[in-house]
Amino acid sequence: MSVSDNLTALGPAPERESGPRAVPRDDARLQWAVTLVIITLAVITVRPVGFSGRGLVVAALLVVNSAALLARHLPRTLPPWAALTWLTTGVVAAAGLLEASTSGSGYLFAYFLVGHAGYRLPLKRALAVAALSSVLCGGVLYFYLGPGHQILTWTFGLGTGVPVVVGILSRSRHQALEAMVDAVESSARAARAEARTAVLTERSRIARDVHDVLAHSLAGISMHLELADALIETGDLDKVRAAHDKAHSMVRESLKQAQWTVYTLREDSLPLLESLTAMVESSGHRDALTVTGAVREMPALVTQNVLRIAQESLTNAARHAPGGRVAVTMAFDAASATLTVRNGPATGDVTPAVGSGMGLIGMRERVALLGGTIAAGPLTEGPERGGWQVEAVIPG
Repeated sequence: MSVSDNLTALGPAPERESGPRAVPRDDARLQWAVTLVIITLAVITVRPVGFSGRGLVVAALLVVNSAALLARHLPRTLPPWAALTWLTTGVVAAAGLLEASTSGSGYLFAYFLVGHAGYRLPLKRALAVAALSSVLCGGVLYFYLGPGHQILTWTFGLGTGVPVVVGILSRSRHQALEAMVDAVESSARAARAEARTAVLTERSRIARDVHDVLAHSLAGISMHLELADALIETGDLDKVRAAHDKAHSMVRESLKQAQWTVYTLREDSLPLLESLTAMVESSGHRDALTVTGAVREMPALVTQNVLRIAQESLTNAARHAPGGRVAVTMAFDAASATLTVRNGPATGDVTPAVGSGMGLIGMRERVALLGGTIAAGPLTEGPERGGWQVEAVIPG
């Protein structure tokens, strides 16, 4: 195994200090395999090894170096001072092994320990450990302190500090990968939050549509059926029949509204003016729609909400001002489109009916969704004094 081959596995795979991301299993196994191979090669090739004299010293240094190399698999939660102490001790032991042994691959301990120092320690401490290794190993070989100086040159000893660069680069790469993973996780969290917001917004929209169809229609049908029940006791069958027919008419209108709601939920685009005209006429007010300005196509979302606001306004007019005159205006200009629904005071008896109380709230929500403004309130002057007006201004 050459020195250049061994430099590719100087540092273990990145491990988060907080523990949420574990070291990849395959990478960890590879690092352990490299560590065991280095120790095995040293045990096989480093000589002399014995129970007395120089052999005992070499054996003891082998144990210390092996322990120091195994310690690189300790978690990164280890205090920095402890990592500095063990790596410094390992480098000193590696230089001692280079001095005491006569042959073998003991120099690999110095290479890998210095490389791991570049990965594990801050920059200044890592460079200090690398310099210490170069000085000790280079000095051992330069001053012919070891019996193996004839094989290895002092420049080789100086080179034991070079792997620190590989460790530093590996550390930087791992930090960049962790930052990238953090960014991806943050993006995923933001996407989940956005999706949840979209779901809640869609639920609100469906709730408004269900209210528009069910609450309005059922309240109107209930009102006319109650009226028919009350008229039965009077014996006026013509009025009973008229109230009954009106209830049937509202049922048919409710079916049409249900169809509009399905289109809305499917985000199908409805023609604004044609739908608005049909809605006004079905409410019993022919020729009540006035269109001004240059008519243009509106986005599907705008069309859907304008129709719902008109529907709510017409339903409220029929409920609270029966018999009153109704005027609907759709005005287009360069910057906005304005829907105005105005009704005069009631000319007939107002029959109390139960409503949901969400009509005006729903209209405000729809206009806010489109970035527009809405004004709703009683008319205090003019020929329609005592009536009501809703005016929604939609930008775009």
